[in-house]
Amino acid sequence: MKSLALILLSLAVLSVCTSQPNQEEQKPQPPEAITGRSAFQRLYVSAHGWAADARPYQLQSQVFGDNKGSDGKAPIWRAAFASPAQHSSKPYVWSGVESPDAPSRGVSPGAQDSYAPNNAFDVNFLKIDSDKAYEVAQKHGGDKISSTPVTYLLDWSPSGNNLVWHVIYGASRNDAKLVADVDATTGEFIRKEK
Repeated sequence: MKSLALILLSLAVLSVCTSQPNQEEQKPQPPEAITGRSAFQRLYVSAHGWAADARPYQLQSQVFGDNKGSDGKAPIWRAAFASPAQHSSKPYVWSGVESPDAPSRGVSPGAQDSYAPNNAFDVNFLKIDSDKAYEVAQKHGGDKISSTPVTYLLDWSPSGNNLVWHVIYGASRNDAKLVADVDATTGEFIRKEK
């Protein structure tokens, strides 16, 4: 009889403990914004899970909510990778946001597509992070533009034979007030596009 009562008591305690929702799980995490290189490293690892020979050819930030990218950080980063062996490409997204208007938090792969990898870059060229590129862009006209969203695009420039951060003062390259190009290997200012 004692053992039956002990078992019932244990079950009652367990049901009370498990029926109480964990308050930490209910709290949404605050948005996280990171630099391009930090996001790239997370995306690169996932891309190599898809294809061992995956080579990046583009990394781009996206502004979201209150984060306008004015410190070299963004809450959403998108990268595209090419696999020469598979003759295909695949996009990946890193999101530090929990919102129905944003990609799921963490790293998410996109759909595989065909691609001829002719502008992929070697990751060893990426020595300067987006926050440093922002500092250089600020010294070349960005400091005169206030309250404008700033986005970042990293890609290979065949004409300059270098990896370039395009610091875009505006929501897109087409409507930007200024685009400042910074060498992603040396950190040197290259030119203003606008």
